[in-house]
Amino acid sequence: MFYLGIDVGKRNHEAGLINDKGESIGKSLKFANSKAGSEKLLTFINQFHLTPDNSVVGLEATGHYWLSIFSFLHKLGFKTTVFNPLQSDALRHFYIRKTKNDTKDAYLIAQVIRMDSPDETPFMEEDLLRLRNLERLRYSFVDQSSDLKRKIISLLDQVFPEYEQVFSDIFGKSSTEILLHSPLPEDLIEIETEKLASLLNHLSKGRLGESRAHDKATLLKDNASNTFGISIGTDVFKLQIQLLLEQISLIEQHLNQIETVMIEISNRQEHFLTTITGISDVTACVILGEVGSIQRFDRPEQLVAFAGLDASVHQSGDFNSSRTRLSKRGSPYLRRAIWQAAFVASFHDPALSLHYQRLRQRGKPHGTAVGAVARKLTHIIFAILRDNKPYEPRPNIY
Repeated sequence: MFYLGIDVGKRNHEAGLINDKGESIGKSLKFANSKAGSEKLLTFINQFHLTPDNSVVGLEATGHYWLSIFSFLHKLGFKTTVFNPLQSDALRHFYIRKTKNDTKDAYLIAQVIRMDSPDETPFMEEDLLRLRNLERLRYSFVDQSSDLKRKIISLLDQVFPEYEQVFSDIFGKSSTEILLHSPLPEDLIEIETEKLASLLNHLSKGRLGESRAHDKATLLKDNASNTFGISIGTDVFKLQIQLLLEQISLIEQHLNQIETVMIEISNRQEHFLTTITGISDVTACVILGEVGSIQRFDRPEQLVAFAGLDASVHQSGDFNSSRTRLSKRGSPYLRRAIWQAAFVASFHDPALSLHYQRLRQRGKPHGTAVGAVARKLTHIIFAILRDNKPYEPRPNIY
């Protein structure tokens, strides 16, 4: 039996071959992350008469760069294992090194395959690959939108600092419409109070009522008349606010489009993730896209580590820190989704909220308690994906 280890890089990969005694065969092969590179690898495979029956392959999961080579080897029929040091105990123990050496790493991965005999990594379903790309794009847009909103708030603080006293949500429909057309105090002063009240009532779809709409319009005009905002160069502030709001509107349209497609794909997976308190349809999409096949993980602790929700302890010599923090390794997208779900579950799930409350009663800070809930939640996610059964809260076990 032959063992082929491949160290994955952005532009180039390194392959090392060993036999069943752990002895290296030939020289390592450096090949580009390209079609020409894959043909070079195929020549290497044929040179040593490697077949799916007499050899297995291991890859190190580096970013997204392993996907192409993994797909190439899968088409050739080779049993291939993709290693993430956070998932594999064997690779984690071997991965103590001070310098990066692609050649040694390739042989290291080959040795791990030979000694550990890991399971083959399931080929990622096309739908799950779609989800991964869409949910990551969605997070990118969400972060862009948040950044634009911060910029608008900064501009309002300069030109009309009293504005936020009128609207609880500056980026709600009513406020956004006002800012799009009349973002400056002098713009609002020119609008008649009755006309402004009618507009606010219309934008709220009648929920404000004529009386409350009139009071809000009056307050808005009073604040505009007595603003302490700057009064020079306001035309540029107005332009910035309007353009930034238009960008946010476009991003929100894109987000709606992305989320619709994501949920359609997610529903085809027949999962039970949304039976967990705190996990919405969109959150479920993120989890499915980041986890891929649950068969990649043998134990829930591996999924916890992959999400970067395991504790990182600072230790040096005889010193052991009493403070622990999240390791924040692995997938930041998965960690973000689970953390958001854990925040909701901490207050609304009958079992997990009890766990949160007990930790708080023991004096644990809010963030620490939510982190503990996030880890429990990850164990639940693992079980649901593994067993394909809905979640049933069990308050008595906490």
